[in-house]
Amino acid sequence: MKYDELGNGDKMAAMRTALAFHRNRLAADRTLMAIMRTSLSMIGFGFTLYTFTTNFIKRDGAMGLLPQQAPTRFALTMIILGTLLLALGIANHYRYMMAVRDQRRDFIAQGLLPPDEEFPISLTLVTAFLLALVGLATALSIIFRAGPF
Repeated sequence: MKYDELGNGDKMAAMRTALAFHRNRLAADRTLMAIMRTSLSMIGFGFTLYTFTTNFIKRDGAMGLLPQQAPTRFALTMIILGTLLLALGIANHYRYMMAVRDQRRDFIAQGLLPPDEEFPISLTLVTAFLLALVGLATALSIIFRAGPF
């Protein structure tokens, strides 16, 4: 059966189903944005902690108060955890969206949904990927700058 052969009531149900797919897509984007906020907080806190403690330890009166590498290790751990959380969130979002797209294609093939355009690429996913690259670059810059641990 094709979508054009459906009655008016069935077409209305199909439109509600199509809108449900869009709502699911938007909900998945909101979930990824929540993961991005948490990751950005962890990466930002780690970078701020590294910058603050590096400048603090260089002061004459602060020598010996903190172990030399302890703050750097903790800051690097926060940055790596934030980046890892973001990478897992990206993978989960991608896997979920591919399942939704496959199900949507099946519904269109069965004539249960109107044959409209595909879902656009998620700008949230693109932004999350770029943020993951920033987190990775931050971790690498600290590793190369801090020297041996």
